[in-house]
Amino acid sequence: MTSTQELTARAAALLELHRPGDPVVLPTVWDAWSARLAVDAGFAALTVGSHPVSDSIGKADNEGMSFDDLLARVAQITAVVDVPISVDIESGYGQSAQRLISGLLDAGAVGLNIEDTVHSEGGRLRSSTEHAELVGALRSAADDAGVHVVVNARTDLFVRKDGDDADRVDRAIARMTEAAAAGADSLYPVGRHDDTVLRRLTDELPLPVNAIALPGTDDPASFGPLGVGRISFGPFLQAALAEKASELLGRWR
Repeated sequence: MTSTQELTARAAALLELHRPGDPVVLPTVWDAWSARLAVDAGFAALTVGSHPVSDSIGKADNEGMSFDDLLARVAQITAVVDVPISVDIESGYGQSAQRLISGLLDAGAVGLNIEDTVHSEGGRLRSSTEHAELVGALRSAADDAGVHVVVNARTDLFVRKDGDDADRVDRAIARMTEAAAAGADSLYPVGRHDDTVLRRLTDELPLPVNAIALPGTDDPASFGPLGVGRISFGPFLQAALAEKASELLGRWR
């Protein structure tokens, strides 16, 4: 098991990498092989994506796997790479904040994504206050554990197309500002945004903003000027590799 001292150092290193305008790229990985691939390519930290992990073990995204399923994979990753690891814990798998934090730390992870869609309850959207309370509970549990776990608070307003288009950005900003006040370290308005929306999000939100990127087509240099502080790939790295693998295999059919 990784010592608290080492976990504390890794968490601090992960947090330090979040610099608006000079974003950290956290390749989204799903197993020991993909994690080694990313570290060997020179990346200083990684995120473990729930969607690609669930695909890799034959289960459905949106909490079709259990928290223990996810932790087993995280432990395999942290056993082979020596960089800070953040983990997408979806909406929390119905677990307490204490269980989520202790499970992640025991597996060697020092960061998390927490989203506001509750998959175990019919996919309802948490209220902004409820989501902020969960963020606060995660922060308190991490404080109690003695490690500043990096909390990336995610909202699904954009991917759900929740409510009216006209005020969705306003509502997302209000929701994520509340999560920031509760103890988040970065904010993830998940979705593909045009430059105007992304610039507004980074201007008006009080913490580094996580953008999602298409690794095969997006320009890596385009995010910094928009004020982004963190970039991840969601399921798109795995999808790009799957497309290439299908091309290779197709030659042999």
